[in-house]
Amino acid sequence: MTDALAYQVLARKYRPETFADLVGQDAMVQTLQNAFKAGRIAQAFIMTGIRGTGKTTTARIIAKGMNCIGADGTGGPTTDPCGTCEHCTAIMEGRHVDVLEMDAASRTGVNDIREIIDSVAYRAASARYKIYIIDEVHMLSTSAFNALLKTLEEPPEHVKFIFATTEIRKVPVTVLSRCQRFDLRRIEPEDMIALLRKIAAAEGADIAEDALGLITRAAEGSARDATSLLDQAISHGAGETTADQVRAMIGLADRGRILDLFDMILKGDAAGALQEIGAQYADGADPMVVLRDLADVTHWTSVIKITPDAAEDPTIGPDEKTRGLAMADAIPMRVLSRMWQMLLTALDEVGRAPNAMMAAEMAVIRLTHVADLPTPDDLIRKLKDTPPPAGTPAPMAPAPAASDGPVQSAPNASIHRTTATTGQGATALALDVDALARFARFEDVVELIRSHRDVKLLVEVETCVQLISYSPGRIEFEPTPDAPADFASRLGSRLQAFTGNRWAVIIGTGGDRTIAQVRDEKDLALKAEAREHPLMQAVFDAFPSAKILTIRTMADIAAEAQTEALPEVDDEWDPFDDD
Repeated sequence: MTDALAYQVLARKYRPETFADLVGQDAMVQTLQNAFKAGRIAQAFIMTGIRGTGKTTTARIIAKGMNCIGADGTGGPTTDPCGTCEHCTAIMEGRHVDVLEMDAASRTGVNDIREIIDSVAYRAASARYKIYIIDEVHMLSTSAFNALLKTLEEPPEHVKFIFATTEIRKVPVTVLSRCQRFDLRRIEPEDMIALLRKIAAAEGADIAEDALGLITRAAEGSARDATSLLDQAISHGAGETTADQVRAMIGLADRGRILDLFDMILKGDAAGALQEIGAQYADGADPMVVLRDLADVTHWTSVIKITPDAAEDPTIGPDEKTRGLAMADAIPMRVLSRMWQMLLTALDEVGRAPNAMMAAEMAVIRLTHVADLPTPDDLIRKLKDTPPPAGTPAPMAPAPAASDGPVQSAPNASIHRTTATTGQGATALALDVDALARFARFEDVVELIRSHRDVKLLVEVETCVQLISYSPGRIEFEPTPDAPADFASRLGSRLQAFTGNRWAVIIGTGGDRTIAQVRDEKDLALKAEAREHPLMQAVFDAFPSAKILTIRTMADIAAEAQTEALPEVDDEWDPFDDD
């Protein structure tokens, strides 16, 4: 009973006590060591990073270094605290009266901060500095942050603040600007495996290297997660732990079996893939974890396809590395990208489905179904290389499949009478030249538009169409620079609606003048002649933005006068004439 009470978990037992014990944080350690040596110790620090990378531990080490007096009681601030003086011992045990730790997750209000503000005026009771360590500082309320700002900016010389947070973006910038910030990195796999190997040796546990790799991969860079899993693995293996035991303990699928499943999916073997995922589920693997591992393999294969050096990962065994390199050489990047997108969708579906295994099986079925489908490039290439069947007329220019809009093609494209079918099997409208014979001239088309009172289209046809050629059902023109971008498609659609037949509207080059230009040619000639008159040139010199709106010739004036004149009466009636 006494041994059970005295047991301490590995995450606490092997918690770093000096900067030299910190793993994977060399940049921060170097900065702090230089600052302590130069006497440039900041008034406030903020540590940020993912869970289990040593934020609170670093805060305690800094507190120890500031207050350490050495074994002989005469030492000063140091980056190598002795760990034996009264201050070092009390700080690491969390009982030092001058080092106050506050959990901001449970004490979020302004009243909690007011207690700190009221106490900073008093000097430390026994230590060199009074240090406030606030964990999860991002949980403080806005009012609490505002209340802390003045004290944080100008604290007494005997006061230091150390903050720790996993959500640095939630900390106001006004607080960040008053602190010296350190970003704690995820611990690299090599460093993590070395740390776990050292702890296992100290505990007298025999744990396989590939088992350490599995623990490192599951920890995702967190030292606390890794040591906790190692603690559990040692207990699970009763002193001798294998990779299979670790895999069963944390619910991971065998990496080799994940690669087998990945291979079956890419081969389109739906039955084999369903059988394999079912077997992994029966062995205790979580369907979500299986799909996440498939996504991990997809990402890993894509990365080593681009950078083969990425295969040198200490958490991956030699057999997996060989298979991964082979798959990277054989699988096109477009297939990997498509699989990645489908797996992301599948992970979301499995997370929301009432039965995770059913959703995972449906995802595997979809993945195997599309495995043998060609990529868009391959499909286009096959369509180009496949000759049309004998006797098939040349096709019309392509039009949108979901629309009965106009046919647009390149200049001089040949137009044939044909009947197309839509995706629903209904017969689409075809170009019927005989039914359009009544529109023998382009002017007939203009009159058709005018008769339907489509004023906007009529104005665009008169001002934007520089006709190249016309035949019933086929209009080829060059648009003016100011023509709307969708003019050709709208023209074809409206003509189809007016006539009940499909029109080929073709855009080309080398068009003639527009109807408006022909109609206004005489007026334009008169305006050009008028601009040449010396009086008009003087007007334009004085008013450069002036425009000639209308011109009235002598003939026009005479015609207007003739129209407005009273008609002549041959025999005017006289009321006083008796006759």
